[in-house]
Amino acid sequence: MNNINIYLRLIRPANVITSVADVLAGIAISGLFINGGTEFISVLLLCISTIGLYAGGIVFNDIFDAELDKVERPERAIPSGDISINGAIILGSVLLLLGIISALSFSTISGAIALMITIAALIYNKFSKHHSFIGPLNMGLCRALNLLLGLSILPAALEEWYFLGIIPLIYIFSITMISQGEVHGGNKKNLYIGGILYFIVISSILYYSFIQITVLLTLVFILPFAMMIFKPLFKAIQEPVGKNIGKAVKAGVISLILMDAAWAAAFGSIYAAIFIASLLPLSIWLSKRFAVT
Repeated sequence: MNNINIYLRLIRPANVITSVADVLAGIAISGLFINGGTEFISVLLLCISTIGLYAGGIVFNDIFDAELDKVERPERAIPSGDISINGAIILGSVLLLLGIISALSFSTISGAIALMITIAALIYNKFSKHHSFIGPLNMGLCRALNLLLGLSILPAALEEWYFLGIIPLIYIFSITMISQGEVHGGNKKNLYIGGILYFIVISSILYYSFIQITVLLTLVFILPFAMMIFKPLFKAIQEPVGKNIGKAVKAGVISLILMDAAWAAAFGSIYAAIFIASLLPLSIWLSKRFAVT
């Protein structure tokens, strides 16, 4: 049991749950759930894929940050000595391969997207994460591709709605930019920009809910989403210290589930929206047991 907890600390399971929500949102946008399609095995393969990709990406994040974490985050699994670098490399590689193979088992298009996610995650972890602009953009690209992984369940839908990937890209860009002050404190400029980007994301989802005539349904999910992200952000703006910024980042990551539920609602997939939202309590519970950032 102790070994399991060590591995869970390494992969940050609360975050992994949000990646599943991304894929389910993409599937909901595709219209599969409301057009009589079940495709349980297909949905399962894509969910397994995103679990492997996201968890593997997080593992390699800690591998590349091992020396820095000895100073800044000594409680993490690698710098604390609970798992070796070699052990982490094996685990991360297996998880990434699982993600690619699961997606490829469904379709070549999905496999190609999974491969792109893997490459983007490794580039972020190794090279771009410490760059103030390219880093957030790179991380946002990973989430954008994750939404497209879900959309790839119906190639026609992927072709029609691929540009929606810009919304999670913007959202994750804002969270990643805010997180740059998590350890040593941040400046209010980044926090204000993050707030503006949050507003753009919410407005975009509501725009598509107007087009789909699902505004009231979407508001059920978008309002708690807005409350969840803005409350800690406002506190961080008032006092931009590491602790407050960390809470804003944590809320931003976990609330991705509500954003994904809002996307499903905006495209008329009410049952999918409810199921996605039901992942939130699980993610919150996991976030209290295992680190999110």
